[in-house]
Amino acid sequence: MAIVRASRAAGANFTVRLAVSDQAHAAGLKKAARLGIPAHHVDPGSFSDKAAYETALCALLEREHIHLVCLAGYMRLVGPVLLSRFAGRILNIHPALLPSFPGLDAQRQALHHGVKVSGCTVHFVDAGTDSGPIIAQRPVPVLAGDDEEALSRRILRQEHRLFPRAISLFFSGRLQIDGRRVIVKE
Repeated sequence: MAIVRASRAAGANFTVRLAVSDQAHAAGLKKAARLGIPAHHVDPGSFSDKAAYETALCALLEREHIHLVCLAGYMRLVGPVLLSRFAGRILNIHPALLPSFPGLDAQRQALHHGVKVSGCTVHFVDAGTDSGPIIAQRPVPVLAGDDEEALSRRILRQEHRLFPRAISLFFSGRLQIDGRRVIVKE
């Protein structure tokens, strides 16, 4: 919803044109539909393998003329079919300051390691787990009384600010991938 709100703000340079989930009852699909955004469930279990699933997903994205894929709450590893068809056009948000704490349970990992600062990262998606070139990061202090839920809430507030900003940078044409680095052109 943060991305949709940002897309509808004055001066926005992007539009949310489609919501897709691998979960039939995802809250995001219902919210998107209520806002007039086409919402689709693509069930991975309906396909013989991951490649067939991603081929169908790509067909939907291409039919709808989607230029950028934003993963928000998508908990599957992106495979070679989607990566090749949308190379350099898939962004993900992760609730940690990558490269620290990739994968699942990032907030739990941060608390377990006793870090004083956590945060969130927007990155281009590659074949690894949360390993693509980093576009933007926002720090969040870890407070003495934090549990996983409290830290997650504060990080999520920053995610809601950072992801739309990274999307806007992408559509402004200001992002340039240079090896592992992302250069933001002025």
